Parts: sequence; structure tokens; C-alpha cells
Amino acid sequence: MSSVTSLKTPRSANVVFTLAAIVVLIAGLKFAQPLCVPVLLAFFIATVSFPITSWLRRHRVPNPLAVLLTVVVDFLFLAAVVVLVISMVGDVQSKWESKYKDLTVTRIDEASVAVAGTLDQWGVENARERVDSYFRNQSIEQLNQIDFGKILSVSTNVVGRVASFVGTAVLVMILVVFMLSEAAMFGRRFHAISAARGPNFERMLSATRDIQRFLGIKTAVSLGTGVLAGFLCWSAGMDFFILWGILAYALNYVPVVGSIIAGIPPTVLALLTAGVPSALVVAGGFLIINMFLGNFLEPTLMGRRFGLPTLVVAVSVLFWGFIWGPIGMLLAVPLTMMVKVVLDNSASFRWLSIAISKEEPSRIALATIVAGAETAEVIEARPREAGDPAGSSNS
Repeated sequence: MSSVTSLKTPRSANVVFTLAAIVVLIAGLKFAQPLCVPVLLAFFIATVSFPITSWLRRHRVPNPLAVLLTVVVDFLFLAAVVVLVISMVGDVQSKWESKYKDLTVTRIDEASVAVAGTLDQWGVENARERVDSYFRNQSIEQLNQIDFGKILSVSTNVVGRVASFVGTAVLVMILVVFMLSEAAMFGRRFHAISAARGPNFERMLSATRDIQRFLGIKTAVSLGTGVLAGFLCWSAGMDFFILWGILAYALNYVPVVGSIIAGIPPTVLALLTAGVPSALVVAGGFLIINMFLGNFLEPTLMGRRFGLPTLVVAVSVLFWGFIWGPIGMLLAVPLTMMVKVVLDNSASFRWLSIAISKEEPSRIALATIVAGAETAEVIEARPREAGDPAGSSNS
């Protein structure tokens, strides 16, 4: 009995130590947010814009000049987006006071009349008075209490901080310059480390290429989503169609929930300005755009190697968003893929990599057999190096 307890205690201790190490790791990552977020943002910008640098190099542009031109293009693009958003936020604020607030009250009155009429048909006594007391009056009172200018000023401050973080922006741009300059040497450096009997980074290098391809495809699909969403809002006669296009482009990077959130504001605006039919058209248009680009075109371009189960993607968005905020949500899928590669290279935690994989069970089983065969070869080679009798008989 004591032998059984002695065998079980170390395993339980290992579980406790592993859980404690995970908690410490998560706390450390959250504590290191001021350092990690600029690095991740620089990695994202450098990865997305590396094809520009590569194209310039292929056309015999010197490497320093190619990197400089790429950074200038990135800066101009981001600056244009930020300036457009800030200017449109001011327009939203002015139109809320002059137009949208009265329209909201009108829609509340229409909804109250419709609900009261339905309750009258059901035989409810004093339906109109009850609807006014429990729905209309309270809704209008809460609407009057909303300081929309303060909300927009907070949003403007957030955008302003993102746009004017001078120190962080300089750090990010410097990191982007170094990443683009050193990108061509990463592969050779990893091979040199492996040749020097160091860790084998071949899978990590392959994962880096996959992440670069993933971000490139995601950027192209997001741009298409933003253009189509802006065109949809423009054709529906809505205000701020450029703002809704930018919002659809930015939130399309956030898996699962980003596209849904991007469609809510223009749908509500269409409901206020044009009624239910127009709102249904806008909502249906966003749904068609996201279904075609997100559920058909994007998986076709990426293939199955980027596939993660929907539940894993949703949990990863919540997890990385909790640790690193919006940047973590933006890069949730690439970060999860990197973690998957690390787990896949660990004999103790390979089962976690299999658990979060979207590959077919037959392919997972084949990969596990191959990995097991490689491990068996290593284990079999060790006794021979130590002078095992079986090894000497084979020689």
C-alpha cells in the first residue's frame, strides 16, 4: 500500500507544480504587457508588410532603402486611418445631437405602439399605460441621461492615445525596421543553430512562415471585407460609410466575434434612419460578406494547416485578450499556433497540441506514430552509445 502511495505522490506533485507554473507564466505574461504588446505589434506590422520589402528587393532595391520605403508606407496607411476615424467621431457627435437622438425617440414610440397593440389583441388591460410606464418612459429617461458627448470624448481619447503614443510608436517603428532588416537571416541562423547541435527550430521556422502567410491572407481578406462593407453602407444611403468600412476591416482580424460586432453599429443606424427593412438589408449584406469571405474564401486560401476548432479560437480570443488586451485578441490565432508548435515539440505535452488541432483523426494518428518512431530511434540509440550488449551484438 505504501509503495502505491509512493508511486502516486510524485505524479500528483508534478500536476500541482505544472498548474502552479502555468499560473506563474500567465501572471508573468500579463505583468510584461508593456513590453510584449509593442513587440507583438511590431511583429504584426513587420509580418504583414514584409511582402512589400521582398518585392522591392526582387526589383534590385537596396535593402536599407526597401526597409525605409516599407516603413513609410506602413506609417502613411496607419496615419490616414487614424485621422479619418478621429474626424468622423466628431461628425457622429454632432449628428447625434441634431438628428439621431430625435430619431431614437421616434423609434421607441413606434415600438411602444406596436407592443401595446399586440397586448391589446391578447386581452391585456391598460396595455398602453403599462408599456409607457415599463418601457417607453424609462427608455426615454435613460436616453436623456446618456452623455453621448462624454462617451465620444472617451472614444476620441482612446483613438488619440493609440494615434499619439509617441514613445511607443517610435519603439514599434524601430522594432519593425530591425525585424524587416533581419528577416532574411532568421532561416540561416536557425539552420546554423541546428548544425551546432543546438535546438532544432525547423518546425518553429515553418510555423513562422505559416503565420506570415496567415497574416497576409487575413489582411487581404480584411481589406476586402472593409471595402465591401463600406460599399454596402454607401449603397444603402447611410452616413459614415467609410467609418463602418474601417471598423469592418479592423475587427475582421478578431476571430469569431469581430465580424459580428462590426455589423451591429451600421445595422442599428439603418434601423434608426430607414426602418426595419433597411436594417434587415444591411444585416443580411454583412452576413453574406462574412459568409463568403470568412467562411468560404479565407479557408480556401489558407487550407487546413491553419485550422483550429471554433471553440479553441473563441477561448484563445478571450485568453489572449485578457492577457494583452486588443493586441492579444488581434493576434489570438497566430499566438495559439505558436503555442501549438511548442506543445507539438514536447513529448510530455504533445497531447495538448493534438487536443487543439483541427486535423482529421487519421492524420493525427499518423503524426503520432511518426513522432513515436522518432522517439523510439533516439531511445534505441542511447544504449548503443553506452555500450549496451544488444548494441554490441548488432555491430
